[in-house]
Amino acid sequence: MFPLVSSPRKSNLTDLVYANLPVSELIEHTLRAGQGALADNGALVVRTGEFTGRAPKDKFVVRDSFTENLIWWGEVNNPLPAEKFDWLYQRVRAYLQNKVLYLRDVYVSARPEYQVRIRVINELPWQNLFVHNLFITPPPSELESFEPEYLMIVVPGFRAEPAIDGTRQHNFTVLNLSKRLILIGGSAYAGEMKKSVFTLMNYLLPQRGVMPMHCSANVGANGDVALFFGLSGTGKTTLSADPERRLIGDDEHGWDDQGIFNFEGGCYAKCINLSAEKEPQIWAAMRYGTIIENVLFFPDTRTINYDDASITENTRAAYPLSYIPRAVIPSVGSHPSHIFLLTADAFGVLPPIARLTKAQTMYHFLSGYTAKVAGTEAGIKEPQATFSACFGQAFLPLYPTRYAELFGEKIERHKVHVWLVNTGWTGGPYGVGRRMPLPLTRAMIKAALKGELENVEYIQEPVFGLAIPTSVPGVPAEYLIPRNTWPDAMQYDKQAAHLAQLFRQNFEKYMHFASDEIKSAQPNPAAAVL
Repeated sequence: MFPLVSSPRKSNLTDLVYANLPVSELIEHTLRAGQGALADNGALVVRTGEFTGRAPKDKFVVRDSFTENLIWWGEVNNPLPAEKFDWLYQRVRAYLQNKVLYLRDVYVSARPEYQVRIRVINELPWQNLFVHNLFITPPPSELESFEPEYLMIVVPGFRAEPAIDGTRQHNFTVLNLSKRLILIGGSAYAGEMKKSVFTLMNYLLPQRGVMPMHCSANVGANGDVALFFGLSGTGKTTLSADPERRLIGDDEHGWDDQGIFNFEGGCYAKCINLSAEKEPQIWAAMRYGTIIENVLFFPDTRTINYDDASITENTRAAYPLSYIPRAVIPSVGSHPSHIFLLTADAFGVLPPIARLTKAQTMYHFLSGYTAKVAGTEAGIKEPQATFSACFGQAFLPLYPTRYAELFGEKIERHKVHVWLVNTGWTGGPYGVGRRMPLPLTRAMIKAALKGELENVEYIQEPVFGLAIPTSVPGVPAEYLIPRNTWPDAMQYDKQAAHLAQLFRQNFEKYMHFASDEIKSAQPNPAAAVL
């Protein structure tokens, strides 16, 4: 058994810090503290407590002379005065005195030219394991002389006092770009660490002409790279985990003049309803070293019931990229050949696959559409449109049109094929139609990747102006044209006009900043046959 104190490192925060502990010791510390349990597949099961997801309303950026004219201020980037941050930081430092902490030094970015060195201080050992799994571990020789560029301090046990700290409530995530410091407190949800780093990269890279992207990426045997964009529940992780292709990464990437590269060294996959049949690669990654959040065991066993959403629908598993067979490490690839913008359209309007022009690509990228379905949240009785700019609005420190235009430039320069893919409903809206079968979605993506949709006939639907193929190998033709799948075509027309109007209403906030090219791709509700 290892000693309770394993190679402590002195720091200015506390007298005792466990620095870069191996996986086995972090698991032992977690079990000894009663903060988790081992499942029969070897994974470490933990609870995140009060918060089982991110709290976007409680994310702040310090507003000072450095950031004043750089940041997209508003509900996404709530400003925190510099003096309030300094006060909060001192209170966090006082909280850390005489506590045992866990330090980890990591890289962000598989491309050396854009690597950011981050030192993370954790209050909980399993969260330090999360950092190990999700980011890139430097070689031992580089750890000895590691000099961090940014410091992240994560203290779930610290509760802010809004009246004196300037926060909205007791939990907070604060980025101080001037002082290169990130503070996270009051929440044990590990995704706050991951996404605060993503926000940092979304700030740094566009200033160097690099496109940061909230997407998954894989590569075929011929080196052809595909990117998958989509909000939660659209199939981004599932569709990129293809046994016939190698995974580059499941969530965060950059696109520079050499190609694409992963920001991370691991995956943070949703595991609600996980099964070996539907997602074999992710299922196989549920083993020793993996952290699984907020799942329950079957009674009197250590077997995880992945179908149980009693705690949350947002159950998650964090594991190293190396747990995926044949994953690309280092996680880099060439310029993408195909890009798929995924949506789970619960209105049943959008086609299962459509080819996009450059203008349509920028418009749908800027819109970032999907839909919540009835029953997923209290009060939702019918499909509800959700728009998230660039498929990651909560992580954009700069104005969204800056990312959309950079995206369009790269697509045009590298002649990328872009597709809109609806993994949502067909034959009617949620409650009337049915979810698009996953095997058919996979068949459509496979056909696009193999070039089998280049010479087929397309028709242009009138409302969104989308080019829809009339035939796809392995897919029954009756699935392809949404209007033809509805029992009542007039009801489809009404729903299409309604959804188009929701798109236009969402886009109003970009009208003064978007280019004429992007504006030209707006849908036309009046074109519906009513």
